[in-house]
Amino acid sequence: MSNDYETILFGIDDSVARLTLNRPDKLNSFNVPMHLDIQQALGEVERSEAVRVLLITGSGRGFCAGQDLSDRALAPGEAIDLGASIEAYYAPLVRRLRSLSLPVVCAVNGVAAGAGANLAFACDIVIAAKSASFIESFCKLGLIPDTGGTYFLPRLIGSARAVGMAMLGHKISAEQAAAWGLIWQCVDDADFSAAVDKLVAQLASAPTRGLARIKQAIYSSGENALDRQLDLERDLMRELGRSQDFREGVAAFLEKRAPRFTGK
Repeated sequence: MSNDYETILFGIDDSVARLTLNRPDKLNSFNVPMHLDIQQALGEVERSEAVRVLLITGSGRGFCAGQDLSDRALAPGEAIDLGASIEAYYAPLVRRLRSLSLPVVCAVNGVAAGAGANLAFACDIVIAAKSASFIESFCKLGLIPDTGGTYFLPRLIGSARAVGMAMLGHKISAEQAAAWGLIWQCVDDADFSAAVDKLVAQLASAPTRGLARIKQAIYSSGENALDRQLDLERDLMRELGRSQDFREGVAAFLEKRAPRFTGK
């Protein structure tokens, strides 16, 4: 892991970029330096031809407690433009993660609250330790779920559960989140690290361009009519049919061997 960052740990190894939120004394809550560090790290991911999967996790006992409220202490009667923070930091982060042309895995190792929970839901695959939990804590501050929360929640679990989570602010266990389809998988704490490593290793050796187009097609489907989605599938299949990985996949199948994908 790199020591070039103040609030995160970041490194690239075996085609895996690992980004660890690293303010454990603050449950890895967001402040401006953390946003800037994440922006810089994502720039490294985007520029690298070696990275085939991005892993985001947290250090210590929490994943991310959302915004660091001590970073925004208000004087009596003072107002703050929260929309400016959304526009400058949180919204661009979500857009960037969703548009990355590779899978983004979130390994939730502890509490994920507020923007921390919605950061996880913005990722492509979420795996959580059994002791982890998810909390939409905005209602306790008179706010709405940001960082894409009002977009992701109803699409993942339906409007009834989304409204309940957002209005009540109840803690949802990792087991419950997996049962609802809010996340991909809940794993016993003792097995968590090994399960995460196995998952990212599988994705790092997979046909990366194909995974990127899976991501594109699925995320487009909610906004597309059927005819438009069928056209998108046609166009993406036409592109992927010319890829090196498709040729390798067919050859490996016919030769009854494991494929050696290059991501191209």
